[in-house]
Formats: sequence, structure tokens, C-alpha cells
Amino acid sequence: MDTAVSFGSVTRSFGATLALDDVSFTVPAGQVAALLGPNGAGKTTAISLMLGLIRPDRGQVTVFGRPPRQAAELDGIGAMLQSTTLVSGVTVRELVRLFAAFHPRRRPVDEVLREAGVDEVAHRRVETLSGGYRRRVMLAVALVGDPRLLFLDEPTTGMDALSRQSFWKQIRSLARDGRTAVFATHDLEEAGAVAQRVVVLHRGRIVGDGTPEEIRGRVGERVLRFRVADPPPQGTLEGLAGVVRVERDGAWYRITSRDGDATVRQLIAQGIPVRDLEIAGASMEEAFTRLTKEEGRG
Repeated sequence: MDTAVSFGSVTRSFGATLALDDVSFTVPAGQVAALLGPNGAGKTTAISLMLGLIRPDRGQVTVFGRPPRQAAELDGIGAMLQSTTLVSGVTVRELVRLFAAFHPRRRPVDEVLREAGVDEVAHRRVETLSGGYRRRVMLAVALVGDPRLLFLDEPTTGMDALSRQSFWKQIRSLARDGRTAVFATHDLEEAGAVAQRVVVLHRGRIVGDGTPEEIRGRVGERVLRFRVADPPPQGTLEGLAGVVRVERDGAWYRITSRDGDATVRQLIAQGIPVRDLEIAGASMEEAFTRLTKEEGRG
């Protein structure tokens, strides 16, 4: 499989601030990958390096095997950046048509408007749109150059739940067509639900890298959720094998356990009449918390 992005021992500082510290990872072509971390983790710096907007102090960044700026000219790179300001005084269609003129290889404007979900507001001036629609217009601008690789920095900021679902459905569709998408986010569950690969950054260093399932698996905990008509005596659930935490919401209980199998066996052995039992891995938030704590101890 071709490699879309490669970071090799990359370090980048801004004055006394170390933004990225010896970071190495690759993103295969056709993959949706998330750079996950809080503000200040180094996500935007990483994307700026991939776009060739800045250069590393040490190490190497390549895009399709080339320096990022060369790749942008030859391979087609699209970007939807968090800090982008759209031109006022023009309609959505006029704006996208303007950006299409900058690209030697371009897609039909009306096709891109439909794909980004802004065809119904194509006649409206950009400054009259809601925040969610403006983000979609940015996506249309990023797609009109027919990019093989798309960079997205906190792309769903300002979108409602339905708009986010539609947005990510479109990004997954692009990946199925062989394109690559790399997005930066601090939304833990969004990264877990959308990305095929999650690179977890904390204070400029990689503290986790793998599929969402692998990242959650690093925690080594299971979550049991069930309901009980008659609450068991106080302390009963807390005393079960492997139990780390017990939370209650009415008739529903949520148990976090280091050994889910042992916890379930004791639930049954003690005759606790549980209903609607669900067992799942730890959440992305729990995994992230554990990974960053491990990094802090290191």
C-alpha cells in the first residue's frame, strides 16, 4: 500500500515552546486518520508541516514520497483549516468557482457543491451563512482541486449533530474512492467513531497509535452496563472481582472492571437479577486519560 504521509523523527519548536518532540508515524493512502489531542498537543503544527507551511527543525516530513510543497503542486492536496476566513461579498458558487480557477486539475463546481452539501445555499452570500454551512463551504473549496489527500483541522466546529454525521459520511466516501484524509480533533468519541487510525498526541509526543479498538484496548478495562429492578445491598457490586468503579443512574448500573469475565461470573453466582446486560471496551475518553497519565509518569 502506498504511503500518503510520513513523519520521521520530526521535532518543531516555536521559540522556547516545543510543539513536536521526535514524532514518527505514517499514514497509508486511502485511510482516514485522526490526530487526537487537547489544545497545545501539536496537532495543528503537524498539519502545517504536512502542508509545507512550516518546516521541521529536525527530521523529515514527506507527502507521497515528496517534500510537502512539491506534493501539493504535483499530487493535489486539499486543506480545510480551522483559522480560514472566507471572502465576503460573493456567493458560495462564485467563491468555489474562484478557487477552482487556481487548480490545473479541477472538479465540476456544481458536483462539488452537491458533495459538500451546500448546493441549496449556492446562491447565498458567504457572510450570511451559519457557522456549520461555512465549514461546509470550506470543504467544497478544499475538494474542488480534486485532491488525493485532504487535511482537516477541527473540521466539524460549529456543526450540529446531523451536519456532523453527513460530513463524516462524505469523508468516508472519499476514502473508499482511494483518497486519504487526515483530521485533527480534540473530540475523543468523534475520532473513535470516524477514523480507521488514531494517533494520540500529548505535549508534542505520540502516546498512542493504532486503530480505535487498539487504543481502547490499551486501557485493558471492560464496561458492563445493565439494569436491576431491586438494587443490591450497598457495597455488593463494588466488591465483585475486578471492579474499578460503579456508577448508578436510576435502575441502570455501569461497572468498569479490569476483568470483565470474572465480574460477570460473580454477578451470576451471587444471583443478582441483571437485565439488558451490555459489555464493551473502555471509551475513547478513558483510553486517552490512561495514555496521558502514562506519559506523565514517563
